[in-house]
Amino acid sequence: MNVFKTILIAGIALLGATFTQAAGVDNMTGDERDVFRAEVRAYLLDNPEVILEAIQVLEQRQAQSEAQSDLDLVRENFADLTRDGYSWVGGNPDGAITIVEFSDYRCAFCKRAFPEIKAILEANDDVRFVLKEFPILGPDSTLSSRAAISVLINQGDEIYEGFHDALMVHNGAINIKTLSRLLTDVGGDADLMVEHLDDEIVTQILAKNNALASRMKISGTPSFLIGTEMLRGFAPAATMQEFVDRARAQLE
Repeated sequence: MNVFKTILIAGIALLGATFTQAAGVDNMTGDERDVFRAEVRAYLLDNPEVILEAIQVLEQRQAQSEAQSDLDLVRENFADLTRDGYSWVGGNPDGAITIVEFSDYRCAFCKRAFPEIKAILEANDDVRFVLKEFPILGPDSTLSSRAAISVLINQGDEIYEGFHDALMVHNGAINIKTLSRLLTDVGGDADLMVEHLDDEIVTQILAKNNALASRMKISGTPSFLIGTEMLRGFAPAATMQEFVDRARAQLE
């Protein structure tokens, strides 16, 4: 069943429930219900635009409900999202507006989002960027994130940033040899990375990110927090800028 058909059925159900409640169908006899249903059907056939209006109302209600649910989740988890003490922070570390991204190095849409985020950070000097390693696309994803976290802990922010950027533009196979080459190319120590790849702290950070994503009902990448709004999925820089502008307006 396609999305439009699902929405259409839901819209008709919503409209039918409205008619039913207004007409007091529960108090009707069987014959009266049959007549009422026939009249409703005839009305909808003569006025199909009413169904579209009902669908629009349903979509608006769903969007409002989802936005409120996201806002509640953000409020409950804001500190863990924005200042967990272990995730890499880019942009302006003291920026008043925070963007958080849950990202996977094997995610095609994360790779598409990579230059969009770069554009946002270049255009907005009051934005800090927090990256959550969230590998969900198999062993290569996990290996990449473990390597990146190992680098962040043991080789610092600058090397991590270069390594992260290299991984985001890399489209080939992922293995220790490839990771070592990419890290060496940005001035990192490949042996040190491999030495700490399986450290317990790396495992703990990934577990914390997974638990946070679960609380936030995040199941795909990329997923963003921009200010206090969730943006689930890829969006171009222009759309992200709208979120940033709304977040800035809330601070004024």
